[in-house]
Amino acid sequence: MTRWRPPAPRSTAIITREGFEKLKSELDHLWHTLRPEVVKALAAAAAEGDRSENAEYTYRKKQLGEIDRRVRYLSKRIPSLKVAEGAPADRATVFFGAIIELENTDNGETARYRIVGPDETDAKRGWISIDSPLARAVLKKKLDDEFEAELPAGHTRFAVIAVEYADA
Repeated sequence: MTRWRPPAPRSTAIITREGFEKLKSELDHLWHTLRPEVVKALAAAAAEGDRSENAEYTYRKKQLGEIDRRVRYLSKRIPSLKVAEGAPADRATVFFGAIIELENTDNGETARYRIVGPDETDAKRGWISIDSPLARAVLKKKLDDEFEAELPAGHTRFAVIAVEYADA
């Protein structure tokens, strides 16, 4: 038995304009503001002497590593992203960027979601990744269409009761 595992499937490289700007500002903040502060604090901690028992030095090294890891990820990810501009011609069909309202046909509950890129998902706001099972199932469905989705909670039926786009 080996420990080898197949690589995770690559996430879709699409993003909304606001998500793209947010990632760029995060990279700028990390690189130009936060990293210099941490480097300065690390240098001050290193100047205190024995590094083996210096908790501040250890903490700052770890913090710098986390910042550098995120900067490296964003530096590679941002150029590979495709920004989806505008709404599609058919506004009654679900595509990337749609704000949808779905009704669970089994129990009658409704929920609103926005289909966004994997880099900008936010469960509290109802923003789901285009790579999620629900988004994959609802793509290209029209208003009043019914569909089935295989979710972690089990097989569920939904009906599309509203479709809109943010720039409308």
